[in-house]
Amino acid sequence: MTTASPQEIAHKLGSGLLSFPVTHLRADGSFDEAAYRENIAWLGQFDASGLFAAGGTGEFFSLTPPEVEQVVTAAVQEAPDGLPVIAPAGYGTATAVEMARSAERVGAHGILLLPPYLTEASQDGLVAHVKQVCAATDLGVTIYSRANAVYTESAVAELVESCPNLVGFKDGVGNIEQMTRIYAGIGDRLTYIGGLPTAEMFALPYLALGVTTYSSAIYNFVPQFALDFYNALRRGDTAFVISALNDFVIPYCNLRNRKSGYAVSIIKAGMKVVGRPAGPVRSPLTDLDDVELAELADLIKKVN
Repeated sequence: MTTASPQEIAHKLGSGLLSFPVTHLRADGSFDEAAYRENIAWLGQFDASGLFAAGGTGEFFSLTPPEVEQVVTAAVQEAPDGLPVIAPAGYGTATAVEMARSAERVGAHGILLLPPYLTEASQDGLVAHVKQVCAATDLGVTIYSRANAVYTESAVAELVESCPNLVGFKDGVGNIEQMTRIYAGIGDRLTYIGGLPTAEMFALPYLALGVTTYSSAIYNFVPQFALDFYNALRRGDTAFVISALNDFVIPYCNLRNRKSGYAVSIIKAGMKVVGRPAGPVRSPLTDLDDVELAELADLIKKVN
């Protein structure tokens, strides 16, 4: 895996379900590295095609850059052979460049470039941002189109032309027309990843747009169900997919939507329910209350 090209890593990512593990924290909010390492090893028993360390589900936004490096290092060391570990980069361009270099230094296999922190930017500014990060590393880079970094088809086309190691496009917007424009213009030059919260909700319509994989947050606590859902999707078993949506995914999303930030909090709650606690979420997020936790437990019983 260490000698695989960015394109080979991207192809691997697009071939199956993607794992976005949570970051384990102690009660005082510090990183629980031992528990995190144990969990990475446990998740490695299941058949994911890529592991994205310290991503959105992993509370990237709450971690300091040194903590991100610590999390990525642990993931690289504990992930099974052949499983690509993708590291995050984000915030301003200078910080993102340093994080990309750090990821390469500790042995990660690719970069997920998250939106810049706080500020809006023009398409020209976003293009310059991505170009500088791509130039700073030999690793393949996947851009995450979301929030204040929503890339137009012309911006993506320019980046593909200018950055050989830009290998992936993760969509966190859900604009079908925009995805159609990007896929029609770029085709299979990029690997397309579904990146909306609870991506299973969007997996069926997105498959026709070249989005062959997605970030599965529920993989953290119901990994076999997440894999069964993905495999049914890829083999065209629509009946299974619709049943799973009605039985679990849609009511789960209803619970997730109770409060802002629950897209992450509900994952840690799910891990608590299945006996694999990962600690609390960090401020400014908040954990589910006891009533919501009980509701989630009832849903999990249906698929376990």
